[in-house]
Amino acid sequence: MNNKDKHRYSEGSGEICGLTYDLHSHSTVSDGTLRPAELVKVAAASGVDVLALTDHDNVSGIAEAEATAQEQGIRVIPGVEISVSWNGHTVHILGLQVAPENEVLLQGLQELCEYRQWRAQEIGRKLHKKGISDAYEGACEQATGALVGRLHFARFLVQHGHARDVKDVFRKYLVTGKPGYVCGEWAALEDAMGWILAAGGLAVIAHPARYKMTRGKLRRLIGEFKELGGRGLEVVSGSHSRDEYFTMARHARDFDLLASAGSDYHGPDNPWIKLGNLPELPPGCDPVWKYF
Repeated sequence: MNNKDKHRYSEGSGEICGLTYDLHSHSTVSDGTLRPAELVKVAAASGVDVLALTDHDNVSGIAEAEATAQEQGIRVIPGVEISVSWNGHTVHILGLQVAPENEVLLQGLQELCEYRQWRAQEIGRKLHKKGISDAYEGACEQATGALVGRLHFARFLVQHGHARDVKDVFRKYLVTGKPGYVCGEWAALEDAMGWILAAGGLAVIAHPARYKMTRGKLRRLIGEFKELGGRGLEVVSGSHSRDEYFTMARHARDFDLLASAGSDYHGPDNPWIKLGNLPELPPGCDPVWKYF
């Protein structure tokens, strides 16, 4: 089957015939453990045909990923996952098919990266006060890109015996009320949406079931998102349960939003999440990839 045949749309199934999509992944540019080129090679070996690289607040890995994708015979969607503060919650907005050289997007992301740098140093200072020395330096060693995030601290703390695993680190150190917690002060939803739209991107709310909002509050978020030009909801996610797939599909239909699917893959050290290993979208969903 050639590429043209593989892209034919089947009206009966509601899917693009023959293609496997994974529209949420991370590399070492943010908090993943594979370089962009390595990530693309793993995606190709896993049977993924279309991969979105969506590093946190950073687009600097896209060129490397696209170059390797040409060699591997798959397609990379240039993307980003922007951190947003909304009504007391941190939420993540995916920008898919963004122009990574867009100045409006780059300026906004630069501001977030500067804040991330301060936040990482502050986490290190707080952990030092609790008797954990060199946590910031250790997190920096875990990070091979410019971004130092909580996952890098978590990996350092596990390696040095302060916790059993990454989940244990967050419970003990990095959530509200714990020694290394620093409240995030991220982009406003309106600003993040403006950056994505200025870069020609399609905005999607990432893993909406993770935010632990009431149904009413989540629907307010979705409503504001759509009013600002949002187009999609990540219905199938590596962090969603089967029941949540169907709940998020109903929200997408209610708000006339496109449905997306992504593993939120960070690397092989999380073996329960595999690239492209995603179920089909629930019936009645309008797939976001129809509009690429």
